Amino acid sequence: MQVTETKKDGLKRGYQITVTAAELEAKVNEKLVEAQPDVEMKGFRKGKVPMALLKKQFGPRVLGDAMQESIDGAMSKHFEETGDRPAMQPEVKMTNEDWKEGDDVQVEMNYEALPVVPEVDLSKVKLERLVVKAEDKDVDEALENLAKNAQNFEDRKKTSKSKDGDQVVIDFKGSVDGELFEGGSAEDYPLVLGSNSFIPGFEEQLVGVKAGDEIEVKVTFPKEYGAANLAGKDAVFACTVKAVKEPKPAEINDELAKQYGAEDLAGLKAQISERLEAEYVGAARQVMKRGLLDALDKLVKFELPESLVKAEAGQIAHQLWHEENPDHHGHDHPEITATDEHNKLAERRVRLGLLLAELGRAQKIEVSDAEMTQAVMTQARQYPGQERQFFEFVQKNPQMRQQIQAPIFEDKVVDYVFGQATVKDKTVKKDALQKAIDALDEE
Repeated sequence: MQVTETKKDGLKRGYQITVTAAELEAKVNEKLVEAQPDVEMKGFRKGKVPMALLKKQFGPRVLGDAMQESIDGAMSKHFEETGDRPAMQPEVKMTNEDWKEGDDVQVEMNYEALPVVPEVDLSKVKLERLVVKAEDKDVDEALENLAKNAQNFEDRKKTSKSKDGDQVVIDFKGSVDGELFEGGSAEDYPLVLGSNSFIPGFEEQLVGVKAGDEIEVKVTFPKEYGAANLAGKDAVFACTVKAVKEPKPAEINDELAKQYGAEDLAGLKAQISERLEAEYVGAARQVMKRGLLDALDKLVKFELPESLVKAEAGQIAHQLWHEENPDHHGHDHPEITATDEHNKLAERRVRLGLLLAELGRAQKIEVSDAEMTQAVMTQARQYPGQERQFFEFVQKNPQMRQQIQAPIFEDKVVDYVFGQATVKDKTVKKDALQKAIDALDEE
């Protein structure tokens, strides 16, 4: 087997691999000898089929396997000896297309090698960590929101008309083309106006009603409605208003605290303060991470594989196009061309991605099975009732596993770099932290 270099231009590499006919034949014979003890054929005892007959019967099929194994073996040996790591799957094609049995096999392999990432003195990286303490007003605001969520509804005066946010207690019967339909009727149903829990247009027609009113609510089921027999149909709901109730926030006291699992109000305040400060720490980490990436981007420059940059720029352009066209969910859209801005952002992402990957590799940072399982469980909760199917999908889909693993690995590397960098704490108010977070979205 012979490997000859045909191209070396920056990170681009080209090689010609030649597998001789003799090597192929030896590989085929090796495979046939290995399989011979298990082969059964009419007229021969198991394991006693002559090699010539085996070769005639199974040779062509085994030849294809031998050819692929030889090429794969040559590629593996090449990468092991050169230390090259391809940026993307190498492009491999057979060059002697008129090949016939008995000829040498000639294959052309092209790829871009990952660059050598220069070492970085991480102690030179200077970062600022924003520190925010939960203030009394922030805790009080959170308490008010909890009280609002725990609100009760009390009857309005009998002559009072309903307002948005009120609860109306109704009996209703729904019909399409004059016929009642299954699941379209209920009694004493408590409906909060503005909750958008009913068909679009339903709740708005109950604003301004009072107890004792009877009203026909006319709506059209959405075309994508779950029940096919109702999708896109006009419906009429005969409603009887039995009560109109206004929202009353719960009192902020020990009883409210117990509803949220605390022993008393002081305990609930302590829990809220702790939760808020944990949120502030998470937000401050996002800001510091952006600062770290900006600093690393300025510190390190090296040649980038064009294939990775092109793929990343295309992905960025595609994602932004869909964000600007949210109603277009499919891929039957005009061709999307990456701009200079997309390419510039792609270069930054690829550069930083390669740098963080190299730092993680050098420090032997890995994502543990426990961390991976926890991440999959977290995502599985987004599909209630289908958790098992999601787990099975992840297990069978290497690309999905990589998508889940990548951000965990990146965060572990970032934490390592934080530990090596020079970090200075800066105490600020919540508004300053929020301003810094908003600035991240604007960039």
